[in-house]
Amino acid sequence: MVNTLPTQQKLLTDTWIPTTWEEFLGISECSEREQTRCYYDTNWMRIETMPIGFAHGRDNSLLASVVTLYGTLKNLPFLSITNGSFRKAGERECQPDLAFYIGAELPNIPRSNSPVDVDLYNPPTLAIEVASTTLSDDLGQKRLLYERLGVQEYWVVNVEAATVIAFAIAGGGSRQIQVSAVLPGLSLSLIEKALQRSQTENDGAVNRWLLEQFS
Repeated sequence: MVNTLPTQQKLLTDTWIPTTWEEFLGISECSEREQTRCYYDTNWMRIETMPIGFAHGRDNSLLASVVTLYGTLKNLPFLSITNGSFRKAGERECQPDLAFYIGAELPNIPRSNSPVDVDLYNPPTLAIEVASTTLSDDLGQKRLLYERLGVQEYWVVNVEAATVIAFAIAGGGSRQIQVSAVLPGLSLSLIEKALQRSQTENDGAVNRWLLEQFS
């Protein structure tokens, strides 16, 4: 297997390639890579082109609304991060579409655009990937990455099917769930219904429906 990183002009995107942590940092911090997501997991890197589709954007916004409304109505302390980066130096890094810290003891993360150091501030409680063209990878290698990073719950949204596949993570492994544990009582089937309604209804109508369900 080739162990040298391709030049930036020939760098493959949307696939995992072998590389070192130092090489990953050089690529991910390059200004030309601002429109990409960068993932690293123990000597493997994935530079992912940013999705720009309408459906992906709509589902991303809806999921943010779901968690925000539910957490607010249920009096759950939480922090929400869109397109954030989380780093365990030398080992792994991820950039989920959405991430949330949930619970009584929230981290006091400095306001900067640097990746969040999970050794200092812990990994997010919940990570969400909205998959329009990356479903198999989100359920495969990225799922392993989030297991190793130590998030407590991981959701993958299938844009094409308007479905959510969710996993509870503990002890370095994961199992599929139908009801969230970090957002107690929130059914994943209800989120799927909201995704389906958003295809024919405006955001205000969907949010009012969600508020009725959460009350």
